[in-house]
Amino acid sequence: MRLVKQNIERDGSGTITLFPEEPEDMWHAYNLIAPNDLLRASAIRKVTTEGVTGSTTSKRVHVTLLISVTSIDFDPQAGQLHVGGKVAEENKWVGIGSHHTLDLELNRNFTLEKKEGWDSVALDVVKEAIRQDKEGTVPAVVMQEGLANICLITEHQTILKQRVETGIPKKRSGRASDHDKGMTKFFEVTLETLKRHVDISLPRPLLLASPGFTASGFQKYIIDEATRLGDKAVLANKSNFIVVHSSSGHLHSLNEVLKSPEVLTKLKDTKYSQETRHMDDFMTLLRKDDGRAWYGPNEVEKAVEKGAVGRGGGVLLINNALFRSQEIGTRKRWVALVDKVKEAGGDARILSSDHESGTRLEGLGGIAAILTFPLEDLDEDGEEDEEYNDDVPNGTNQESK
Repeated sequence: MRLVKQNIERDGSGTITLFPEEPEDMWHAYNLIAPNDLLRASAIRKVTTEGVTGSTTSKRVHVTLLISVTSIDFDPQAGQLHVGGKVAEENKWVGIGSHHTLDLELNRNFTLEKKEGWDSVALDVVKEAIRQDKEGTVPAVVMQEGLANICLITEHQTILKQRVETGIPKKRSGRASDHDKGMTKFFEVTLETLKRHVDISLPRPLLLASPGFTASGFQKYIIDEATRLGDKAVLANKSNFIVVHSSSGHLHSLNEVLKSPEVLTKLKDTKYSQETRHMDDFMTLLRKDDGRAWYGPNEVEKAVEKGAVGRGGGVLLINNALFRSQEIGTRKRWVALVDKVKEAGGDARILSSDHESGTRLEGLGGIAAILTFPLEDLDEDGEEDEEYNDDVPNGTNQESK
């Protein structure tokens, strides 16, 4: 993402113009744009005009529209972002109050204004979006016999690129060759599909995960094919092909893959690996039940108020979905909490709901904290937070009660 222009006043008012250059930028835009924001972008609008005789004609015109955002629809696989809203500025073709959906596209500017002002979390999203030294995308294949999920693990999300399914004859006495031929065909199709989405010659990890020996068999097939074709670039990169165990070939098994010691060693400096470690540390403390791990909105807010999520190891874990609330007061609540932790010297981590760490946090209501010192009974003497009545197992630092 390229910053074209920033005009932010001290009170948080003003606009930022951004230029998305790659699919990942659409993910940042999705996390940046919220209901009630004012978004300006070019669009194609169908316009119907009536002639003097009463006949009507329709044509499509290119216009620049300013809308007040009401809905956001993001397709991570296609990298498409559709933002709906009501036109907030009249022009020659469109009246105020008309509904329109802006399709944000690569290599096309958009300008955003926050109705309630630019807060620290929104500005951090912009800063992250325009950062140049981004960690690279890591491809992964989670597989089992006859099934392969090819995905890309970016710094912020896991994207399923394609699913491969082929029939594999079962092993039968005296007919093992049919099974072997089926596996070879499966590996062939999987490799062809993988190469369509990923350059496996780049010097970066390629994760191959499966139960049993399917992944190691696929690794051997890749190397054998590269040898047969004389593909020196792939052969030079074979040390980066990491085979790890997973319980199945389904995408959810990627969670355990990312926790593998070998994978963590390779990915130790990436953001998603750090977030996985934070969640693992939290779950370890939760099992110890020593008062240093709490989750739920009221409990975490109490811990922050008591100064227990500050300098010396305090970590706030909060799901980015909480900042998409249409209630301005709700967003301000979480922004204030993040700011308070940072001011106290703690580490505030906003986890993506599109990564395994964020998905695990979502199961805890979207918010948790690792404390610098133990606190007891944070779940007592307080009313349950209404917004999370159905979702959050409020008021516990235990795994079950």
